[in-house]
Amino acid sequence: MASDEPVPSARRTELLERAYRYALEHGLAELSLRPLAAAIGSSPRVLLYLFGSKDGLVRALLARARTEEIALLDGLRDRAGQRPIGLETAADQLWTWLAAPARRPLLTLWVEGYSRSLLGSDGPWAGFAAASVDDWLTVLAATQAPGERATAPGEQHRTLVLAILRGALLDLLATGDEQRTTAAVQAQLAALRPTRSRKASRPTTAESPRR
Repeated sequence: MASDEPVPSARRTELLERAYRYALEHGLAELSLRPLAAAIGSSPRVLLYLFGSKDGLVRALLARARTEEIALLDGLRDRAGQRPIGLETAADQLWTWLAAPARRPLLTLWVEGYSRSLLGSDGPWAGFAAASVDDWLTVLAATQAPGERATAPGEQHRTLVLAILRGALLDLLATGDEQRTTAAVQAQLAALRPTRSRKASRPTTAESPRR
């Protein structure tokens, strides 16, 4: 069955990519069509024709930002699909990606979309935050062992990991202190590692000192 969504034109795709680069530098909160159009070699009339409205353009930009996040998560999902790598290992890889200086503009844009989504249910921001949470929790679940992911503690575990990553990311974006935030993330992930990995280092009953 044919999709109801029109196939994007080459011009729309080109201008969306240019607008996305503009948004990474300037943000979306005060986005105005006239300076945006001038910066990307277009006009407000063309942008409105291609995207329907300013909200339509913002929605397209948010979707474009989400594709980079999804690309990372899909890569992790593929590896986890072969053999679950474990929640803490996955989180460590995610943090390495999040903390890279080159991704600060993208993640600042993501935080802007996330926070605006929390302020109201209407407009282009609607559902952005909830969809982001679902994306991350779904992939984090795939990194867990099958016997863990379907349990309530397993769900709590990945929710906590997501909270650690998101909180540290907000701190990093605010301060730029990568060393401190990375150390904190690593300490928290080490504390969350399965107890079975720590039991191996404990003395057995036979090795325990006699009373």
